[in-house]
Amino acid sequence: MDRFDAMRVFIRIVERRSFTKAADDLGLPRSSVTDAVKGLEARLGVRLLQRTTRQVSPTLDGEAYYQRCVSLVADLEDAEGAFVGAKPSGLVRVDMHGTQARYFLLPGLPRFRELYPDIRLHISEMHQPMDMIREGFDCLLRAGELADSPLIKRRLATLERGTFASPDYLSRFGTPQTPDDLEGHEMVGLMAPDAAEIIPLVFVVDGKIRQFTLPAMVTVTGPETNVASACLGLGLIQVPRYRVVSELASGALVEVLAGFPPSPLPVHVLYSPTRQLSPRLRVFIDWMAQQFRNRTAPAE
Repeated sequence: MDRFDAMRVFIRIVERRSFTKAADDLGLPRSSVTDAVKGLEARLGVRLLQRTTRQVSPTLDGEAYYQRCVSLVADLEDAEGAFVGAKPSGLVRVDMHGTQARYFLLPGLPRFRELYPDIRLHISEMHQPMDMIREGFDCLLRAGELADSPLIKRRLATLERGTFASPDYLSRFGTPQTPDDLEGHEMVGLMAPDAAEIIPLVFVVDGKIRQFTLPAMVTVTGPETNVASACLGLGLIQVPRYRVVSELASGALVEVLAGFPPSPLPVHVLYSPTRQLSPRLRVFIDWMAQQFRNRTAPAE
């Protein structure tokens, strides 16, 4: 293993706080990962990592060396990627909403594989607050308004949303004509995984945002269960329009209050500001942006 490969190994160990996880991410035997660090420590004459039975963490020297390694490896990858014919390679780990992955990205993956055969993808669906670097992710895909964060964000799409209910529900509760008609109605209570409150229904009325939290017989945290509950007549839901295309076509759901749409849902990709974009991550993010454009473009 050459010096730069050893640096890549060291970077991943620091970020994952584990020899085993780093080895799994890089597709290397654990012994190779251990030998790489031993070689770096022997060459530098310092101890880079503090090992305990539960975790691996950088020493002060190790933290300083990590910062230099991140910069050097990024520069090297940029230099290599500048040559005509050089193909990005390696593993990209991304966490995203599973429904968005299946609708926007998976259909285009065969073509992505043709274009970049040396890039491997790991798609996680945890979709919860996390330390991106510690968990070993290269980027996160997040929908909705974002809290302040040191991460760099790039908007990929703005998804139109609507309010939907089943015909059975509307036959029992009536069809509201304006948001003021929602008294006596119910909603499926969608809750974010990291929040204890139901996400309110949001409507734009005369250019102003109004929020309503209705009684909920059932609360859910999963988007698939949210839509399934609405199809069973358990309440009103608000979701991105793409998610209920088939349910609208089959008649399982119908749109209500179309004249008072919810505010659109922004979708961003987030990545670390502490390093330059590697060629593989750059092309992956650009490809994701194109997939969202393709799938949200108005039909001609």
